[in-house]
Amino acid sequence: MEAELIYIGLAAVFGIFMAWGIGANDVANAMATSVGSKALTIRQAILAAAVFEFLGAVLAGGAVTATIRTGIVDAGLFADTPELLVYGMLASWLAAGTWLLIASKNGWPVSTTHSIVGAIVGFAAVGIGIDAVQWGQVGTIIISWVVSPLTAGLIAFLIYESVQRLILRQDDPLDKAKRFVPYYIFLAAFTTTLVTLLKGLSHVGLEISVANSYFLAVAIAAAIAIVGALAIRRIQPDPKLEKKQHFYTVERVFGVLMIVTACSMAFAHGSNDVANAIGPLAAVISVAQTGMVDSKSTIPAWVLMVGGSGIVIGLATFGRHVIATVGEKITQLTPSRGFAAELAAASTIVIASGTGMPISTTHTLVGAVLGVGLARGIDAIDLRVVGRILVSWVVTVPAGALLSILFFFVLKNVLP
Repeated sequence: MEAELIYIGLAAVFGIFMAWGIGANDVANAMATSVGSKALTIRQAILAAAVFEFLGAVLAGGAVTATIRTGIVDAGLFADTPELLVYGMLASWLAAGTWLLIASKNGWPVSTTHSIVGAIVGFAAVGIGIDAVQWGQVGTIIISWVVSPLTAGLIAFLIYESVQRLILRQDDPLDKAKRFVPYYIFLAAFTTTLVTLLKGLSHVGLEISVANSYFLAVAIAAAIAIVGALAIRRIQPDPKLEKKQHFYTVERVFGVLMIVTACSMAFAHGSNDVANAIGPLAAVISVAQTGMVDSKSTIPAWVLMVGGSGIVIGLATFGRHVIATVGEKITQLTPSRGFAAELAAASTIVIASGTGMPISTTHTLVGAVLGVGLARGIDAIDLRVVGRILVSWVVTVPAGALLSILFFFVLKNVLP
């Protein structure tokens, strides 16, 4: 009983630490386009993230959690020594959280998914043996790290191209913006709502048929689009500011849209990356309470809430450093560009979350921002900043693995 309490207590502390790191680094990536395009202030971004990150984690975070906690290592090999899985998961958390603390302090937008997956692979390979790692699953995840930024980049490129053709290149861009932006709002709201209904609500005991889910998603998205359209109609052109900045009023219209996409992005991120924080916690609780490794154990609601809360606190306390890198230094963002990047990234993330694939929000969002930049030409992108980001991604995997191996042996010799 005493050992059980120690395991669960350490798991809760390390889990909050990891969730804090995700909030400080990855959530900053998720909200950076909104802040960088000046559509939202840093305080507004934190408020939006607080609400929608938490909802995404609690309502739609369960599917990816199952992959993180038992899909990367062969749980069957821990049947006789479940305590090794506990040590390993605790070490993985501490390692990933430590690396995120270092990276966030320096403003490096690293991948928390890289950190935790690398950490889990590190402890499993050294603590049990190379055969303990399900390399096929790891390979699938690695492929997703490549596919997700390319997918998000392509979607962002197409969305921004549509914005330019339908609105920005027209003779009357403001009228066209008021006409077409509500449709973009509908698309953003529909994407997030549908995934919530199809994949998220089952974790809180609500089962809705596919047909009813589509019907509700259309209805809810339509209502949000109508509210957005009414807000957009009240925006009037400002001739003085239009002379200083072309498309000023049009970008104000897109600023309304950015509120919807920012909330979508926060929800999408919470649904996917809460797994990085509480996946190991679910495994530790299962072993501590039953003494067995159960890959199908139910995730307690309070565990999802712990992850969601930690993520929000991380963004509020340390998120500004990474927001400055992603939101302002890769390419110049406006609300229309930020919208295209956010909607593309959110769509990619919620699809991956619904299928249980732990992708990297960092990769996805940077890919989307690059897609928007490429729509304006390669000169619009600061390739030096992109190069530094890519280097930080590569370093993250071995850093997580090495720290995890170190902490694994320490915990193994210290804990009962």
